[in-house]
Amino acid sequence: MFVFTLSLYLCSWLSSIHGLDFRYHNSMEMEQYLKDVNRTYPEITHLHSIGQSVEGRELWVLILGQHPREHRTGIPEFKYVGNMHGNEVVGRVLLLQLINYLTSHYLSDPLVTHMLNSSRVHILPSMNPDGFESSARDCVSSVGRYNKNSVDLNRNFPDAFESNTVQESEKEVKAVMDWLKTETFVLSANLHGGAVVASYPYDNSNRGSELQGGQSISPDDDVFVHLARTYSYNHTEMHTAKSCSELVGFVNGITNGYYWYPLKGGMQDYNYVWAQCLELTLEISCCKFPPESQLPALWEANRPALLAYMQQVHLGVKGVVMNSDGKPVQNAVVEVSGRRNLCPFSSDRNGEYFRLLLPGNYTITVTHPGHNTLTQSIKVPYGPDSFSALTHNFLLQQSTTGTAQPQSCTTAITTLTLFILQRLLLS
Repeated sequence: MFVFTLSLYLCSWLSSIHGLDFRYHNSMEMEQYLKDVNRTYPEITHLHSIGQSVEGRELWVLILGQHPREHRTGIPEFKYVGNMHGNEVVGRVLLLQLINYLTSHYLSDPLVTHMLNSSRVHILPSMNPDGFESSARDCVSSVGRYNKNSVDLNRNFPDAFESNTVQESEKEVKAVMDWLKTETFVLSANLHGGAVVASYPYDNSNRGSELQGGQSISPDDDVFVHLARTYSYNHTEMHTAKSCSELVGFVNGITNGYYWYPLKGGMQDYNYVWAQCLELTLEISCCKFPPESQLPALWEANRPALLAYMQQVHLGVKGVVMNSDGKPVQNAVVEVSGRRNLCPFSSDRNGEYFRLLLPGNYTITVTHPGHNTLTQSIKVPYGPDSFSALTHNFLLQQSTTGTAQPQSCTTAITTLTLFILQRLLLS
């Protein structure tokens, strides 16, 4: 343990001397940097590719944590995704700087140390490396926004509110969708440019009950507003509602996605509806491709917000659903009263569930075929300060009479699709 600690401090010292330059690293340089980090900090990092771009570039993800190579019970999974639009490059730069900051400050900075010891952090610096390589260095140009097939990746995901948008997913989108099946991500953000605001679901609507006052409201709207405000108020300017133009201003530096502009096929809605992962879209620079001289200031403006947002992965409650034999139960629906999600939140293959909730009193109902329905009331404290959500396990008893089949994600989406079709027929 002494050798391990000494080596980490030595690596931290070396990194502080040979810090990551504030410039735009091309795909080969970025890949080499990530490999160097993984080689320098093998105990707390793991590097892998989740797939390839259209032009064959690897989509590298660096995982950071005390146990980076595998999930551990009770440790939530967090992710940041950058450069989804290839010409929106600040997120790509900041995520590389964040990797440098986390690795070089582990064991010397209490916040970073607690963060990496209590959560597993996944960072995909560039989801669209092909677009980045073809981008024009311009604040407003759209050159490089799309992938090699001229597709906007943030319009290419399946959309719960659109029943007639059957389309083939691009390689980069398919890679992310497959990635979401391998980990139980709890909290996420994707980084964009062209504005300074934190945007939250829903991005789309079928003009049903979710549409309220021009906003498309999700069942977890209170949590999303809190998450958006967490980033905004820890950013040096975002919360001041200082606009990139005189035409648009955002109160408190946040906005409901649909209220800003409707968007179908977006990644944040897909994460929330199908992957049980609450995600924000963070617009972090007025200029999409700013001069390199502005990058240090952009890092300083966003660094405290990036760290504070990561810490929110410890909101709410977590635990394991078990049967009467004490074995984990997979796909048990874990439903919070008053929050009927399109895809019910459920336990994963390890029997674990994670539910981001603000402090308060909640009633949670757990259902699984062949078991008695279990309903319990809990009081949720504020977990981020202690780097742990409330742990509450559920023990299900086998039923002798049989129980009703809980609504699955497929059933929920099928019901929604039929509703949309009925509206179309009646219109």
